[in-house]
Amino acid sequence: MQFDFDNKQRKEILETTFEKLENFYSKTKDFKTNPDLNIKEIRESIYSKELVNGISPEKAIEHVTKELETFSVHTPHPKYFGLFNPRSNYAGIIADLITATYNPQLAAWSHAPFAVEVEELLIREFANKFGYDKNSDGVFTTGGAEANLTAILCALNHKYPNFAKDGMFGLNKKPIIFCSEEAHHSIQKAAKVVGLGYNLVKSIPITDELKLDTNILQEELKNLDNSEYSPLMVIGTAGTTGTGTIDALNKLSSICKKNNIWFHVDAAYGGGAILSQDLKQQLSGIEKSDSITFDAHKWMSVPMGTSIFLTSKSEILGKTFRITTEYMPKEADMLTVTEPFTHSIQWSRRFIGLKVYLSLLFYGWKGYEETINHQAEMGKYLKNQLKKNGWIIKNNTDLPVICFTKEEFETDFNFTKEVLNNILSNGKSWLSVYPIKGTPTFRACITNYNTTEKDIDELIDELNNEVKSYARQ
Repeated sequence: MQFDFDNKQRKEILETTFEKLENFYSKTKDFKTNPDLNIKEIRESIYSKELVNGISPEKAIEHVTKELETFSVHTPHPKYFGLFNPRSNYAGIIADLITATYNPQLAAWSHAPFAVEVEELLIREFANKFGYDKNSDGVFTTGGAEANLTAILCALNHKYPNFAKDGMFGLNKKPIIFCSEEAHHSIQKAAKVVGLGYNLVKSIPITDELKLDTNILQEELKNLDNSEYSPLMVIGTAGTTGTGTIDALNKLSSICKKNNIWFHVDAAYGGGAILSQDLKQQLSGIEKSDSITFDAHKWMSVPMGTSIFLTSKSEILGKTFRITTEYMPKEADMLTVTEPFTHSIQWSRRFIGLKVYLSLLFYGWKGYEETINHQAEMGKYLKNQLKKNGWIIKNNTDLPVICFTKEEFETDFNFTKEVLNNILSNGKSWLSVYPIKGTPTFRACITNYNTTEKDIDELIDELNNEVKSYARQ
């Protein structure tokens, strides 16, 4: 079996692949935003292919690209107003190709010194952007869920010096994690993974501004006195998934400092605001945190999954993950470097950071600021157009996440469901429904740097037409 193919075959395969990918990338708007969920047809398409002996590369590429075009929600579409899944910039796509070809192994510094040093440079750059000092640290992760899991592990190792050795069995009290009821559910998943259990995640109600209620938080902390529980950490969210709300980070920081509690900020989405002079003040207080989760695959528009965990505690990642082995390469033992496998959950590691590094080489920080500002402006435009057309806005954020409904149908729970189903079945736009304090609202988020006022006007027209049809029933 010739896995490499020869030079001529490789060129033909790449040309075939490029033609298919270029057609989709350049004509994304011509595709339906979302597929018909025909599970029988999908499975028949997959199971009918020859896997014992294989098929020709051309037929294989045709099969995969056609089915991805037919059976995917097209998040790169300019009228995908969805869940923080943007169009990948071209630098990020090329970076993935380069990484797959060179396939550097980032477990050991000596195996991929260029790649490891690039990621360390980026960690320092982002730490500086978020206001951390030079003693900060961090690591690239496969997603925000891994970064949040890393934060909980760091908080445990910080609070309990023997946690790495004794684990949960060495604790004399049950650690409690506090977060908003709007926080991402990766927090509950992480609590399950580390062995705390999600019952030890305390969800704090939100205020009328949809922020974590700091008064209730302080009461909950007082109630822990002389109990079997002990506060482990408080998680503030900078850009909640549902409403794009940023918690009161300065206030949360003060509470954590007063009570000697680890303060983590999940800025998976909203962290991108730090790259904009117009928006960065929205994240005031994040620089006082002990750790931060940031997803570059959201507002930085690089392929998934590209996330970053940052911490202001320079020694905590080593304390949490350090381990020694006999079989790992020793070439860098005499150098002042950190071995990556001792620094994160992952062992074998992909060159995740190249997607960000190459994007910065292509576009620069200035290019990113322009892109983020554009999306924020499109968010403002959408909000204004909705208001002009008689819609009411139910959330309040400077991030381009808009939750809205019609006042006359606010208590009609069938309204959003039926209108959404019709819009999705049309395949021209994609948005979602999100409940705010029990009331369902439409949720639209600008996630694509190619989204224009024309795209937004088309969405408004669709919504208005569906409302008219619903009202006639």
